[in-house]
Amino acid sequence: MYYVYVLQSEKDGKNYTGFTHNLKQRFEEHQRGRVESTKERRPLKIIYYESSLNQADALHREKHLKTAHGKKYIKNRLKSYFMG
Repeated sequence: MYYVYVLQSEKDGKNYTGFTHNLKQRFEEHQRGRVESTKERRPLKIIYYESSLNQADALHREKHLKTAHGKKYIKNRLKSYFMG
């Protein structure tokens, strides 16, 4: 399985989107500061993830979620989360 995930920084409230084949391990890497793009934004929490059967689908989905339309999708999907 491959996973596309969205993390939210508890420090600045911004989101980070990525993909991996091992979600638990990748999240631990983010939390320990081993990922350059998020190490200054810790602590982080997983707010969304999807699974795919193959890598190509996950990469395509990750790319989409990083676009304006993808960010809007996440915002709508998690509307109650963001609104409180």
